[in-house]
Amino acid sequence: MPPSLSHVRHPITAYLAEHPDERPALSGLLNSLDADADPTSRSTLPGHITCSAVVIDRARRVLHVRHNASGLLLPPGGHIEASDTSLLAAALREVEEETGLPASSLALTPEFRDRPIDIGVHAIDARPSKAEPAHRHYDVCFVFTLADDAPAPVLQTEEVTEAVWLSFGEVHSPALRATLARSGLDGAIAPVNASAVVHDERGHYLVHLRDANKPEIWQPGAWSLLGGGREPQDATLLDTVRRELREEAGLEIADLRPYAVEHAIGTEGMIVPIQVFTGRWAGDPSALRLTEGVMLAWLDPGRLPFLTMAASTRELLQRHAAEHSVPAPRLTASPGTDALAAPSGTVPHIVGVHLYLERDGQVLLGRRHPDSAYAGGSWHALAGHCEAESATACLVREAYEEAGLVIDREDLELVHTVHLADRPGEGAAGRPPRIQLFFRARRWEGDPELREPDKCLAWQWWNPKDLPEPIVPYTRAAIEGVRAGRTYTETGWTL
Repeated sequence: MPPSLSHVRHPITAYLAEHPDERPALSGLLNSLDADADPTSRSTLPGHITCSAVVIDRARRVLHVRHNASGLLLPPGGHIEASDTSLLAAALREVEEETGLPASSLALTPEFRDRPIDIGVHAIDARPSKAEPAHRHYDVCFVFTLADDAPAPVLQTEEVTEAVWLSFGEVHSPALRATLARSGLDGAIAPVNASAVVHDERGHYLVHLRDANKPEIWQPGAWSLLGGGREPQDATLLDTVRRELREEAGLEIADLRPYAVEHAIGTEGMIVPIQVFTGRWAGDPSALRLTEGVMLAWLDPGRLPFLTMAASTRELLQRHAAEHSVPAPRLTASPGTDALAAPSGTVPHIVGVHLYLERDGQVLLGRRHPDSAYAGGSWHALAGHCEAESATACLVREAYEEAGLVIDREDLELVHTVHLADRPGEGAAGRPPRIQLFFRARRWEGDPELREPDKCLAWQWWNPKDLPEPIVPYTRAAIEGVRAGRTYTETGWTL
């Protein structure tokens, strides 16, 4: 579908806010919008919108192509097509169609961002051969900077015959020429967004799970860093990241410092330069006031390869983790004891969390992948191991990561505990014993999805009186315990 009227109004309104004196020249376009006509259709008369792109390189030159129809050297541009979701997308498509430069070689400027640099009004002569009367083009022009490693332009259409780089003073349009002269644009790609690498003293990273049902946002359903775009009230990008932390999570971090400038690919396919800051925090993510996305959680860097995450974000966190190794903890000895020795007979226990989900009298189980290191091919509850997080926060995270289920930790209740030694005698040596916590979710959103097919082959609802085989034995014991009203089971231990 072509751009909606709201997508058309937004850049034009933003442009007129900066250039109110041009409102009379654009009155025909504004009348079309007020009449709910489609100003992006070339059949709309006496005038309609076209889109063009001012592409600037590091030598402060603007890319032009010679159009066969007029013989003029003009920035790449043309009519809007049905596949264009926005005016900006139309300009990007025209650049690639006419010069071969993809959106991934371009970036918006901090000075203009997605606001047009110019809207020109051009009189178009009648073309009897195509039954087109004389009309006007309202050319909405966006400005981009070219990446240093971008390929050379290669003409892609028979409509243009030459690609030329012209200085600002050689630009054909007087109005655009004057705007460029006073713009201060130098062709350098500069950050327009800011984000924060927040870590604790144990080497864990605070990550944000984005909404999965909003395809219009960047990286829906992926883990990301907190942050966002610079707003007019932000004097610096440090102000931007501090504001975003407050707005998204109610988080205040005093010692934020610049760390790196990273390049991501945004929703329009363009380069998005991001100023990354770093700072320390050691709180509980589940206690923060989250206003965007699904959840916040501490992430162990070892889990980075297994999460849905932009490659640029994963590489950034891996690099930071490699540069900031965590020292081994120092143990304080009690008088007369060895500083490195645990109390006699002590064995660390692993805490696992499990989701007891019941619908219409049936319980949810997943079929584990046959290559799984534990219980391959068996049916098992949705489960995971606690990291640097509470048990309920862990289960909320695992439910979304594994099955796309959204659960509020306040809707979880502990219904059974299994104290497990997998094989007799292994509590003292070898595989450590486990405390397996089963939580019932009173409410949840979503239907189970296969989000980690390398771990789970299928989700299925089962009658608890007719559970499948093979099934993890302690899972069967827990389900039977819940049904019988028991809250605790021991298994695998020897006297």
